Amino acid sequence: MNTGSDMSGEAAVAAHGVTVDESESREERGLGSRAPEFVKARRALHLSWQVGVFIVGLAVVAAGAAMLVLPGPGWVVIFGGMAIWATEFVWAQLVLRWTKRKVTEAAQRALDPKVRRRNIILTSVGVVIAAGLAGAYLWKFGLVLPWKIEDQ
Repeated sequence: MNTGSDMSGEAAVAAHGVTVDESESREERGLGSRAPEFVKARRALHLSWQVGVFIVGLAVVAAGAAMLVLPGPGWVVIFGGMAIWATEFVWAQLVLRWTKRKVTEAAQRALDPKVRRRNIILTSVGVVIAAGLAGAYLWKFGLVLPWKIEDQ
């Protein structure tokens, strides 16, 4: 990314106004391990590091999978586990990049005025149908409470 200056470490302002550090650019960031250099220098230590990262990431992904059926932010936690794995494994980095790209594309499509208009119309139609069904049910059966207050 060219910031228009030769000084390293300067931040560039993206088109949408968010400050982006040059070294954090997606294009410049390579694939591979982000372990400290002293860990990468020793094979046994690096393998232990990878096993530890894998176990921690697996625990986070498993917790996120449990949160899909239990209360909690399941998908957020699963993507957090993938981000943990992406610090060490190329396959996770590729999956995370693909996911980010697809989410960005979906967000752009959702912001399209035609799609927003269609979604608002479909939601309005759904609300009218649900209100009509609820009204028809109440008209036919009335509001019957599941308990009898006068008996107590």
